[in-house]
Amino acid sequence: MGTWTRRLDELGIALPTAPKPVANYVPAVRSGNLVYTSGQLPFVDGELSARGKVCVGAEGIVKPDQATAAARQCTINALAAVDGLVGIDAVVRVVKVTGFVASAPGFTGQPGVLNGASDLLGEIFGDAGVHARSAVGVTELPLGSPVEVELIVEVADQ
Repeated sequence: MGTWTRRLDELGIALPTAPKPVANYVPAVRSGNLVYTSGQLPFVDGELSARGKVCVGAEGIVKPDQATAAARQCTINALAAVDGLVGIDAVVRVVKVTGFVASAPGFTGQPGVLNGASDLLGEIFGDAGVHARSAVGVTELPLGSPVEVELIVEVADQ
């Protein structure tokens, strides 16, 4: 059992099988020592864990804390894509996280939502999980998802 597999076990996180693509693409691609994941949605057992736009207040369909949990799930799914391609223990470091948040008008808390991804990567990888990041608010995401996350990770030589 490798370092990251042990750490996931300690945290009680089981990586699922990478979710099936919803269109014409693959879950992850390796180029040299980098693995790029496709954008991952918060699927749990084949269903989205949340749907709708993120906003604050009584009218919000998805509250920021629910979106943060969804970002965490997206990241678990992105790690599953990495694991399916090269094995999670091949990860040397997390390079970049890009997150998209389906935002209701006036919602500006995208960075807080994406902390669900960043915090998880820190829990798993420690210093190797420190990364660059973009948190982008968008009008809509596929299938009505509130969040989508993609990763770039550096992996060991083949």
